[in-house]
Amino acid sequence: MQDAALMNYIDRRFLSLEKRLEKCNQDILDYVEEFRDFSKMVLSRLAGLNYYKAEVKSEVANLLTRIERAQRDIDYFGSVTDSNTCIEVHEDLVKQQLFEQAEEKKKLKLMLNASCDHVLAGIKSLKIVKKTGDTHGSWMKDPGKKHAKIYLLNGSVNNIILEFANIMTFMESSHTLKARRVTLPFPWEGTGHVIYQGFLFYHRYGSLNEIIKFNIQKRNTTDLMLLPGAGRIPAYQLSPSTKIDLAIDEQGLWAIHAEPETGGNIVITKINHITMAIEHTWDTSCNSKDAEAAFMACNTLYVVYNIPSGGTSRIQCAYDVLDAVNTYEIPVLHFPKRQGSHSTIHYNPKEKQLFAWGDGSQIIYKLHTKQKV
Repeated sequence: MQDAALMNYIDRRFLSLEKRLEKCNQDILDYVEEFRDFSKMVLSRLAGLNYYKAEVKSEVANLLTRIERAQRDIDYFGSVTDSNTCIEVHEDLVKQQLFEQAEEKKKLKLMLNASCDHVLAGIKSLKIVKKTGDTHGSWMKDPGKKHAKIYLLNGSVNNIILEFANIMTFMESSHTLKARRVTLPFPWEGTGHVIYQGFLFYHRYGSLNEIIKFNIQKRNTTDLMLLPGAGRIPAYQLSPSTKIDLAIDEQGLWAIHAEPETGGNIVITKINHITMAIEHTWDTSCNSKDAEAAFMACNTLYVVYNIPSGGTSRIQCAYDVLDAVNTYEIPVLHFPKRQGSHSTIHYNPKEKQLFAWGDGSQIIYKLHTKQKV
């Protein structure tokens, strides 16, 4: 009897100990789960702080840029409007400013390779290559590579690139089955992305003005930058999803956007595609009102206008950053044989033609150029 009672007592003690151990294990699991949730919250808030820090840094840089521009304007107007007693001093200031402007132009010409000597004279013809995808999107080749690959980026918000071996593969009816799918870590916003020398450059969805540099072959993000002043209003009134439109010409990577401080006028920025550093910024005289797209070709911005319901697209504003072309003398250039609108028009400097996306159609426009006078 005593042995049975003892065994019963021991069993109860073991059972009690097992229950306590189970409770201890459960408590530990609960604590681990709570700690994981807390860690996620802390990391999320830290990420948010980094994002806002980057935004504040971007706005400060934008403010400093505008202060410098305003100071140059004040210095200039001050140098020509003071009293006659200071005319000699003012003449020296004007000469100094003119000298500095000439030196700045020399630097820009060296940076942008002034040998680029053609100007757009007309749009000769169009070819509708295919009709696929959404109303908005973009398609392109890589002008910095020798291969003939075609890239399709469907929609104004997405994170899937379709890569085709060549244009014939793209044109086949079952093209998506033969495409290589590349998934981006972050979706894009708008349709203003470009591919150059194996990298995709795009405006990150959900950010004000963050530009991502993505290696298509290795499938990883290699760099990013913030574009001061951009992202607050659409680059073009008739393409509201695109806040930043990136472009490629003979000189490399550019960014096109509009700012409320300029009355909606378009601002263009030259970006070093290797370092992602800003090289220079220009406030243009071309307005974003009734604009649907734009492109850079040979250091010149060409802005495409239309009507809200879609009509005949036309180029009626151009801006040459080197003043090598009197842009006021460029005639209005109409796009041929097509009524509708464009969500993207990108220039390919290798083939000297435009790759456009119009109402779900993928279009190529051939160009007529002439020598700069």
